[in-house]
Amino acid sequence: MNDTESPILELQRQRMLLQMEYEEERKTFQEKVDAIGMQRRVARGDAWLPISISRSYYNSLNQLCVEVMRPAPPADEEPIDHNFEFGRPVQFFRQAVTPLPGADKSESTVPIAPNGTVSFVDGDRMVVSVPDGFPVGDLISSEGWQTGVQLSFDETSYRLMFEALERTMRAKGRLGYLRDLFYSRQRAETYTFPDMGFPYLNATQEHAVNQVLRAKDVAIVHGPPGTGKTTTLVEAIYETLRREPQVLVCAQSNMAVDWISEKLVDRGVNVLRIGNPIRVDDKMLAFTYERRFEAHPDYPQLWAIRKGIRELRSQKKRSDQWHQKMDRLKSRATEIEIRINQELFAQANVIASTLVGSANRLLDGMKFGTLFIDEAAQALEAACWIPIRRATRVILAGDHCQLPPTVKCYEALKGGLGRTLMERICNHKPEVVTLLRMQYRMNEDIMRFSSDWFYHNQMVAAPQVRNRSILDLDMPITWIDTSLLQDEKEEMKNESGDSSSLTSRFNAGEARLTLLALQAYFELIGKTRLLDERIDVGIISPYRAQVQLLRQLLRKNESLKPFRRSISVNTVDGFQGQERDIIVISLVRSNDEGQIGFLRDLRRMNVAITRARMKLIILGDRHTLCRHPFYRKLWQYVQALKGTECQENSNLQKEPSNSVFGKGQL
Repeated sequence: MNDTESPILELQRQRMLLQMEYEEERKTFQEKVDAIGMQRRVARGDAWLPISISRSYYNSLNQLCVEVMRPAPPADEEPIDHNFEFGRPVQFFRQAVTPLPGADKSESTVPIAPNGTVSFVDGDRMVVSVPDGFPVGDLISSEGWQTGVQLSFDETSYRLMFEALERTMRAKGRLGYLRDLFYSRQRAETYTFPDMGFPYLNATQEHAVNQVLRAKDVAIVHGPPGTGKTTTLVEAIYETLRREPQVLVCAQSNMAVDWISEKLVDRGVNVLRIGNPIRVDDKMLAFTYERRFEAHPDYPQLWAIRKGIRELRSQKKRSDQWHQKMDRLKSRATEIEIRINQELFAQANVIASTLVGSANRLLDGMKFGTLFIDEAAQALEAACWIPIRRATRVILAGDHCQLPPTVKCYEALKGGLGRTLMERICNHKPEVVTLLRMQYRMNEDIMRFSSDWFYHNQMVAAPQVRNRSILDLDMPITWIDTSLLQDEKEEMKNESGDSSSLTSRFNAGEARLTLLALQAYFELIGKTRLLDERIDVGIISPYRAQVQLLRQLLRKNESLKPFRRSISVNTVDGFQGQERDIIVISLVRSNDEGQIGFLRDLRRMNVAITRARMKLIILGDRHTLCRHPFYRKLWQYVQALKGTECQENSNLQKEPSNSVFGKGQL
């Protein structure tokens, strides 16, 4: 295989693997819908039932929208988390309040076609855009029936990824050049100029910004946990905008786009966000395209013309005069819409969207000197090619030692679909990569294990965090061995984020012990200090079933009730990009065979352990886990820390959580 063939062949292979993933995900999605029933879908946050219809209207983008509400939970219950967010496809349905006699579950649920798309969601309120002519009247609940809305399978994202791969394979010009460059060991081109100084950045951050500015083709900012990747990226974008009028900034998730957009706005950069933010507040909404469009002085005139068009359409009699009037109104509406768009895009320094969102028709024909892709290590390669077609050069930022892209088909994963474009370029062109080395989050002892295992011992703790702790003479990391519990169970088909399994697991004994360990540590800190200093806690488990169990137990725990607002419970993925003073990890797995399932995905464990600023408490069965070299090394590391502490401070009592929850006390 010669160099000119290899990129095309590799892209064809990517397309084949993506097809496998598409078919697997579609099949799994349908199996999940068929297997778990609507009540469980509601509990998982994949459906709302019942819903009420607040109103229907046309939004500023001239889309027919339906605003729906779900009932608020009782005062003594927390709201159910949900998975609805901007851009996700949904389907309305009607369900019989009482199952019809002799009918199975599927016959009691009637879909209402066609599908819609989430336009906006905030708490218990959601706006769904639907096609013109959608039967809004069918959404009104009638006697014996209630209306709901559920997530649909996302065909659009796959279609756009397949189109991007096809386009890239056929590409000439700049896109073809970048394709061939990224798939070969050819050196990327750079400019030559002396280093610029940035006094508020550390040495590696400063070097990263200079490398970005020098890059003609590609540069990578590799940011391990707590190293200020976002700070560095914002500075690189800011400096790039001193040389270019406008850049495109993308990320895999809406949350990541929101985060980088907010930081850019704080820096005084004019951001135009394509799509709606996850966190709904005035600050975030103010830089969205839709809000800016509505705020334009010409918008009232456009709205009036569109209203006139809709009224005209409702007329049954359609003469030549009717057609002439319709053509005039449409022409005028198009003219105003184009003018508003031109002004909005001309004013914006940064256009921000998800990778899939960069295919929006609003960006048709637009080209950018530079494309920045944040969290690039979480994105499938095919998704990255969607915006690359618009760019002359590409800057990627992320960390391929943290969360990988989600791949549900084991064969596709084995074939390399989970290997990202960022990883590919890092391997082919190490000279374009800058590793940020100084971290500002963790106590040095918490950082050290991650640094040794994942980053070739290159990480350094900043002086201000090196010895940070909550209690004097505290152990930064504790591992509570739960090997005597032997309480792992399997539950809930199709529950897990585990790509190789259709089950999620929970360990009830370990869940109870997790809260007892936190309770004991809180007693040592003291209630007054916990509340005054707002010490926050994250409880993490890789398994969704364990997360749900921990949330239930936390709601019932009276001792932890005063601190509930400062305690978050979620999966590893749910904590990506976040940090807490105290992190407690429940690893769940406990069996004689040493089977640890997707705990073998060590990148997820890297995320989990590096969320902690000052204290990390791990609960896990060491006899099960330590058959794997990573967990064995982690156990040994924690024991070595304990030995060092005891040696340095011979009068120090045993650590509280070990004395209370040591093996002899379980």
